[in-house]
Amino acid sequence: MSGTGLGEELGVLAARARALALLRIRSRAVAVAILPAAVAVVLLAAALQGRISGSVWDTVRWTVTACALVVLLVAAAVAFAVARARPAVSPTVAVTEESAPDLYRLVRDLAERLDVPAPSAIALTPDCDSWLEDRTHPSAQQAAASAAKGLVTGRPRRRVQAAPVLVIGSPFLWWMRVAELRAVLAPVVAGTGSSAQPDIAAARRFVRGLDAAVADAAAPGQGAIRGLPLAFVGWVARILLRSCREHAAEMERCVASAASMRAQGVDYGLRIVAQEQVGLAYAGWDRLLTRVALPAWQMGRWPSRLDAGVVSALTELSRRDRLADGFTSRLGERPACDLLEEPGAADEAASLLAARLFHGGPAENGPDWSPVDWQQYPEEVVDRKWRAEAARLHRVLDSMGVPPTATIDAADPAVPTLARVIGHLTASPAGGEELAAAIGAAVAREEARTPRPTTGKDSAKSGTGTDPVDFWGSDPLPLFPLQPPRTGTELLADHVVAMVCCAAVDTAGAAPGLDWLDGPVLLVDGERRADLGGPVLGLVEDGDPEPLRRWLSEVGVRTDKPVRLV
Repeated sequence: MSGTGLGEELGVLAARARALALLRIRSRAVAVAILPAAVAVVLLAAALQGRISGSVWDTVRWTVTACALVVLLVAAAVAFAVARARPAVSPTVAVTEESAPDLYRLVRDLAERLDVPAPSAIALTPDCDSWLEDRTHPSAQQAAASAAKGLVTGRPRRRVQAAPVLVIGSPFLWWMRVAELRAVLAPVVAGTGSSAQPDIAAARRFVRGLDAAVADAAAPGQGAIRGLPLAFVGWVARILLRSCREHAAEMERCVASAASMRAQGVDYGLRIVAQEQVGLAYAGWDRLLTRVALPAWQMGRWPSRLDAGVVSALTELSRRDRLADGFTSRLGERPACDLLEEPGAADEAASLLAARLFHGGPAENGPDWSPVDWQQYPEEVVDRKWRAEAARLHRVLDSMGVPPTATIDAADPAVPTLARVIGHLTASPAGGEELAAAIGAAVAREEARTPRPTTGKDSAKSGTGTDPVDFWGSDPLPLFPLQPPRTGTELLADHVVAMVCCAAVDTAGAAPGLDWLDGPVLLVDGERRADLGGPVLGLVEDGDPEPLRRWLSEVGVRTDKPVRLV
C-alpha cells in the first residue's frame, strides 16, 4: 500500500473511531433514560418471585415504576423532538442535470476516478467555497424539490438520497477554467466516500439533530405552551452537544484529511495552482459585494450578473496588482461556466440569492426591487445614490434651520447648492458634529421604516415555500450583513461627497462611473477622480474648506449653481 493510501486508511479509521465515540454518547443517553425502567423491572421481578415483600417494598416498587414511566415518556418526547427537528439547509440555487449535463458529467467522472460515490445533486452558492451537504432529512428533500420544481407534491420520504449534495461557489464557475474547477473539486467530491460509511453517517445525523433541536428551542415566538417543552429539549440537546463537540470536530478533521489524501492522485499539481485562483476569487468577490453590489442593493436594485462581474473585478485586480500578473492569460481557456446550458439564468438566480443573504432584499421583483445590468449601473445606481444622499443632506439642513445660499442662475433662493453645505460646515467647528448626528439619526429613521423580511420557516414546513432561504430557519434577513454600523461622521462625509459629485455632474460635465473594485466613482473627462475623499474629510472633521475649494476650482465646479436632487 502506498503512503497516500495508508494515510487515507488511517484518516478513515480515526474518523470512524470518533464517530463511534459520538454514538457511544448517544447510547449512554439512552441508557440513562431506560435505567429507571430497568430498576423497575428488577423490582417487579423480585416481587413476583417473592424475594421482596411488605408495604415498604411495595411503595418503593410503585414509586420507581411511576418514575420510570415518566422518564420514558420524557425521553421519548425528547427523542421525537430531536428526530423531527429540521436541520438548516444552506440557501443555494439548484442545478438540475438537464441544465448542466457537462457539469454533472465532470463530477461523475471525477467520482469514478476517485472511486467514491457520486454526489446526488449539484447546487450553487453565492460564495467562494464548496462543500458536501447531507440533505437526507425530509425537510431537505422538500427544499430540493421546491427549488427544482417550484412545488412539492406528496410527502417526502426519509433519506431518499444516499449521497450528499455537492455545493459549488458560483464565482468559481465564472473565474476558474474547467481543469482548475475539477482540481479544486477533487478533495470535496472525495468526501463522499466517508459520507457513505455507516458509522460516520449515523454520527453526523445525531449531531445535526441535536444542533437543529437547539435552534428550534431558540427560535422566537414559540409561546409558553410550545416554548417550555422546546426549552427543555434544547437544554438536553445542549448538554449532549457539549459532550459531542470535541469528537465531532475531530471526526470532520479526519474526514477532510482522508479526502485530501484520496484526491492527491487526481490533478494534484494543477490543484496547487488552482488554489491561488481560490484566494484571488475570494478577494475579488468580497470587493465586488461590498463596494459594487451593496450600493445597488441599498438603492433597490440588484445586479443580475454578479458572477460575470467578478471576472471583470478580478481582471482589474490582476491589472493593478503585480502579484496577479499572468492570471488574465488564463481567460483564453474554456471557463467553467460553459458547463452550464444557460449560464446567464444561473448567474441571475445566484445574484438574487446573494442580495437576499447579504442585504435582505425581497425574494421577487417589485416597484422598489428590480434587476440592473452593468451597463445601466452608473445611471441607475451611482447617480441615483448621489442625488438621494444629497437630497437627504439638504432635508436635514432644512430641519436644522440652515438658511439657503443665494444662486446666480435661479430666482428661487431655496434651491439646493453646494455653497450652502460648505458654508454651514465652515461657520463653526461644532456645526459638523451637529450635522453628523442629524444625518445619522435620519438614516436610522429611514432604515427603521424599511420592513425587514424574515425567512419563511412556517411556509417551508408546510411545503408551500419555494424560496431557498426559507429552509434556513426563521432568522431575520440579511443572514450575513456586509456593512458594519457607520458613525455619523462617516455618513456625513459620504453625503458631502455625494453633493460634490452631483455638483460636478450638473455644473462641470462630469459623469457617474463604475469601478469594478471600488464601486461608484466620479469621471472627469473620462478619467476617474479618486482624490476627493481627503478634501471632504478636511471640511467635515476640521471645518477647513480650502483643500476642497482648490479641488472644485481644478475640476471647474460652481458651488453657487443649483443642483438637481431627483
